[in-house]
Amino acid sequence: MTVLQLVQAEAALLAAGVHFGHGTTNAWDEAAWLVLWRLGLPLDALDAVATQDVAPVQAAQVRALVAERIATRKPAAYLTGEAWLQGVPFFVDERCIVPRSLIAEPLAEGHIDIWLSERTHRVLDLCTGNGSLAVLAALAWPEVTVDATDLSADALAVAARNVQRHGLADRIELLQGDGLAAVAGRRYDLILCNPPYVNRAAMAALPPEYRAEPALALDGNAAGGDDGMDFIRKLLAGAPHHLTDDAVLVLEVGHERPHFEAAFPTLEVVWLSTSAGDEQVLLITAQALRQHAGQAIENP
Repeated sequence: MTVLQLVQAEAALLAAGVHFGHGTTNAWDEAAWLVLWRLGLPLDALDAVATQDVAPVQAAQVRALVAERIATRKPAAYLTGEAWLQGVPFFVDERCIVPRSLIAEPLAEGHIDIWLSERTHRVLDLCTGNGSLAVLAALAWPEVTVDATDLSADALAVAARNVQRHGLADRIELLQGDGLAAVAGRRYDLILCNPPYVNRAAMAALPPEYRAEPALALDGNAAGGDDGMDFIRKLLAGAPHHLTDDAVLVLEVGHERPHFEAAFPTLEVVWLSTSAGDEQVLLITAQALRQHAGQAIENP
């Protein structure tokens, strides 16, 4: 059996048995990932190794890995211990969600840069998880320092491994705390935030792969709401106190744009383009946030 034949066989099994969305979007890509990883081959080298023969013992190891993926319904990244965001590798395990934030796209593609200036020096990655956005920000802007925060000490332990892995311990500080409480007294030129935002009904309908992840990082209803906006309400109320005059906040809300707009109908935002469309990541200026905060005080 060749590598390509093994990928074809395992893709057919995956197509019938799992849900995608944690680094791949289809059975073929996930089968290629698992086959190449288990065989110890470069993950971008399928074409080069497609006709290479696979020993029976190696094929059995691949089948066992795919069988585990199907039986446990855990994301493949938890089985391999690694995930990629914008081509950058990150360690990951079940202490944090699999990195997939769409904020990584405008960050890496430079679409956030036009909102920054030579005065941009301090960046906050709020709800950092495994630290991937903090690392990408530090790589994209060598002149900045980054604070990366999370409520979960377990997630921060994973983030610490990734900060060390990419040699950024001198520019990324990890802080534990609940939202902006982790950075009391600090102000930033840019805040990046991929918060828990899934609404209550959507949480109840999540496939097993998402249920394998920490609910703390997904469920946007921790304060008793239903629309997924609990964390975001608190964030937008407190953000003006942590932003410099010309700073911006970049926020991911996923499929929750209708709930976001219902919760903040008068807030002026800019929707950023991503591969998933123009309705999942938004940017808010410090000025717009302060104006919104003033309106909230006038109309409690």
